[in-house]
Amino acid sequence: MRAQKSTVAAMIAATALLVTGCAGSGAAGDSGTDQVNFMLDVAVLPKHAPFYAAVDAGFYEAEGIEVEIMPGSGSANTVASVDTGRVDFGWADYNVSILNRAQGASIRQINLVQGKSAYAALALPDSGISDWDDLKGKTVATEGNGAMVAMWPAVLDKLGWSEGDVEIVSAAGEAKIPGLIAGQWDANLALSVSDGPTLIAEGYDPVILNWADLGLLYYGNGVITSDQTIDENPELVERFNRATQRGFAWACQNQEETAKSFDAKVPGFDEAAVADAISGQCDLMWDDENTENGFGTMSDAGVQKQIDLAAEYLGLENPDDVSPADIYTNEFLEPFGPDEQIEAPTA
Repeated sequence: MRAQKSTVAAMIAATALLVTGCAGSGAAGDSGTDQVNFMLDVAVLPKHAPFYAAVDAGFYEAEGIEVEIMPGSGSANTVASVDTGRVDFGWADYNVSILNRAQGASIRQINLVQGKSAYAALALPDSGISDWDDLKGKTVATEGNGAMVAMWPAVLDKLGWSEGDVEIVSAAGEAKIPGLIAGQWDANLALSVSDGPTLIAEGYDPVILNWADLGLLYYGNGVITSDQTIDENPELVERFNRATQRGFAWACQNQEETAKSFDAKVPGFDEAAVADAISGQCDLMWDDENTENGFGTMSDAGVQKQIDLAAEYLGLENPDDVSPADIYTNEFLEPFGPDEQIEAPTA
């Protein structure tokens, strides 16, 4: 398990090797720049490489922003950190944002980024699993009680299967991949952009069954900020959003440079795993809706679909009391289409 240990070591090291800048709610530094922090959903992983590349390429600097990228410990904690003002901006699972907003959190989604979610089932190439039909009768490991686990019945409904057609076992996050490799179960329920690259680092070419391929098209992760930040500093929100949008898109148009940038900031990850994570993350940028309306945008219909899903699968109470306007705003976006080539800021 040498490669697995190397990957875990890289994850630990990543918590210390961050893009630095003073924290502080948009406070202006000595240089006149706004200093903000941006918390990820989990510990730093290769899937986060586009954010680091956006910093290195100067997109935030061009907007007068010095940004500190911070590791997260789950989307719920990221949402809480933004809500309480501990951090200025966050990167979180859309469903988690909806649930917390409905429960009183004063946060708003300001940039979708992932037009499609990364929800998937992953298996090893010699598992006998090559498509969804092969998963019937198999054992699938899940982790905790997050949104993806709660929404698994949507997959069963789409396939026309009953609950007993797949055996579900619970495993700790750090045990899922070792357990899969050891043959303790047949597949993992996971984010394709997280577990897929980790398996590649272990020398496997994983089989990835994306929920989106079944037509289960959900919004993925996006950028959130607090109502207070929106009310008190809307111009900062606009500049941060513009840097994030254009920087992320540029990173996906320049994936080799993005990989080099990430490795310089967060060394230790397997090269092939980083490349796969970046490619997978970039594949989630576009769906039919934002291809037409512009990168990062959301719609009332799309958000209402998420609200309905949260009510059906995630325990959202009184969904009629939650409106799309409570959840998101496109006000701070400057949309562009998938064919627009983004140039990095000049020095």
